[in-house]
Amino acid sequence: MDYVPALSRWFHLMAGIMWVGLLYYFNVVQAQALKDAQADGTAAGIARHVAPRALFWFRWAAVLTWVTGAALLGRNFVAAFSLQPSHLPIGIGAWLGTLMLVNVWALIWPNQKKVLGLVPATDDEKARARRVALVVSRLNLALSFPLLFFMAAGSHAALFFGR
Repeated sequence: MDYVPALSRWFHLMAGIMWVGLLYYFNVVQAQALKDAQADGTAAGIARHVAPRALFWFRWAAVLTWVTGAALLGRNFVAAFSLQPSHLPIGIGAWLGTLMLVNVWALIWPNQKKVLGLVPATDDEKARARRVALVVSRLNLALSFPLLFFMAAGSHAALFFGR
């Protein structure tokens, strides 16, 4: 048994579950909970203790998911990312995952640092950062549905594409 692909697949699956699970948590649970907590003055605990920890695991689960996915592609990496017909479903999934990873690190995290007060920002900067983080997080939520479809389709192409 070749342990590298086996371990890569296991870590890819576990990190992917963590990444997408936290994405759904942020969009379905925490966003509304923060609104309610701000209304009754209890948001500080979430913003100070829960959100930074969850964002830490969210960011690094995204990286581990991408790296282990790339490892699983191995010599098929170029075929997948150049969307060769033989690797089209997994290639689309890989591109969606790449876009989502970039969104996490280049847009969501820098803006969340302002919102959470981890970096200095004016009230106007925080309001803009809150909006950017929300919109991009919702975009990632929307992209997760086709991502999951194409990731599954990559392993089950015959079922989905008759190949």
